[in-house]
Amino acid sequence: MAKLIPATERLLRARKLIQQARELPIPAEGLGKNDFSYIAEIRDLLRQAKDMVKFIPQTAGVSAEMKDEVKKVYAEVEQAEKELV
Repeated sequence: MAKLIPATERLLRARKLIQQARELPIPAEGLGKNDFSYIAEIRDLLRQAKDMVKFIPQTAGVSAEMKDEVKKVYAEVEQAEKELV
């Protein structure tokens, strides 16, 4: 059975994934920022970040602050996607 990850840990992991997407080097050869594999890797990291936190708001006993943090993570994902893709 899979181990449950606490909500705070999920938020930290999601932010780490967003940071990994930001730090991903732009390919020097080929199409650069328009390289399909580069775009796919960034979108995959950002999708993983969203998936990490998407069920936190529906979980019983989650505080309003935690729900606000989830909204901030979604905003960070959207901002990163606009900047990077």
